[in-house]
Formats: sequence, C-alpha cells, structure tokens
Amino acid sequence: MNQKKKQIRLKDLDFNNIGSWPQQYKLAFCAIVGVVIIGLAWYLFVRGQRQELAGLEAQERELRAEFETKQGRAANLEPLKLQLAQMEQQLQQMLRQLPSKTEMPDLIVDISQTALATGIQNELFQPGPEVPKEFYAEKPIQLRMVGTYHQFGAFVSGVASLPRVVIMTMHDISLKPKGVQPGARIGPNSSLELSGTVKTYRYLDEEETADTGGARPASSGAAPAQGGA
Repeated sequence: MNQKKKQIRLKDLDFNNIGSWPQQYKLAFCAIVGVVIIGLAWYLFVRGQRQELAGLEAQERELRAEFETKQGRAANLEPLKLQLAQMEQQLQQMLRQLPSKTEMPDLIVDISQTALATGIQNELFQPGPEVPKEFYAEKPIQLRMVGTYHQFGAFVSGVASLPRVVIMTMHDISLKPKGVQPGARIGPNSSLELSGTVKTYRYLDEEETADTGGARPASSGAAPAQGGA
C-alpha cells in the first residue's frame, strides 16, 4: 500500500511548482541535479584539462630528454675544444710542409727535371694557372710522358724525395702502351704513355688567405717539419 501511495505521489508531482513538493523529494531532486551538473562539468572541463595535462606530461618528457642530451654534450665540450685545437695545430704543421708561393716555380722545375733524370720523355709538361682554395692553392699541370714501368716508378720515388713535401693528385690520367704492335706482349721495358692532368699544392700565406676570405687554422707555434713524403 505504501509503495502504491508513493507511486501515486510521484505521478502527482508538479514540476511547475517544485516548492510544493515534500521535503524528501526536494532533496532527491537537488541531489540528481547536482550529480548532473558535476557530470557535465567533468565532461566539459575536467576531461579537457586531463587531455591537456597528458600533452604537457609528454612535452615534459621530451624536454627532459633534450636537456639530458644537451647536458651530455656540454660536459664533453671542453675535451672537444682541446681536441679541435690539437687538430688545428697538426694541420698547421702539415700546411707549413707544403711549398710556399716563392718555392712553387722551383718545385715545378724540380718535378720536370726529376722526370728527365729517370729517362722519361716529357712530350708535354704545361703548368696551368693556380686555383686558390680556402687556405691552400692547387696548381694543375697537363702532361704527357713516355717511359717504362720502372722509369715511372723511379720518377714517383724521386718526387717523394724532394726537400719539400709534394702532394700530387691525378685527374683524368690514362696509361697505355706506346709503339707496341697489337697483340704484342707488354714487358717491364715496354714504352708506356702517361697523359692527363696532375695537381700539386702549396699553402697560402696570411695575406693570401685574407684575400680569399678563408679561415686559416690557428698557428701551433711549432717549427715546420722538413723532409719529403
């Protein structure tokens, strides 16, 4: 009977006049409204804040990892600076072993004379204009030489024993038999023709380096090493 009365009373509730409701229904209605408000507030505000918090936590992890990486680099900065200074000193010493501007003409003559001294025929030995680089200059030489395998070996050995370090790089070089009949055997004393371009190098002094806009390695203060390669 009580349940039936309660159901009837629920049906008889007037939502347009909530003030006339019994006290327990008012409290229940207020509780339901409070729960709905709290649920909507969580859904609209707290949920978005939680997503933002998750994004900030991920960003914090990335920043922390980046900080640890940079901290490790900073810890190794001083040893790297010391290593760089040592490498610059070694490079400066190596550059000082190359021919200077005033020594270059004599060096070209020495290379040519070394070839003649080994019995090689210089059919073409034509130095070209220098090409300045950052802190050195390269000198191309077009050549065409005729000699035997052993003569070319003696030529390379003779260039290596020159007073100054001579660096020669070969470009578009071809080595082929000369005056040998097709199908004939090529022996150690067969004539070979070497043609192409070689480049030799010299270091730029401080004034020339300034003109090219290059950054010259820091001087080590050590005396330049002498001797051939």
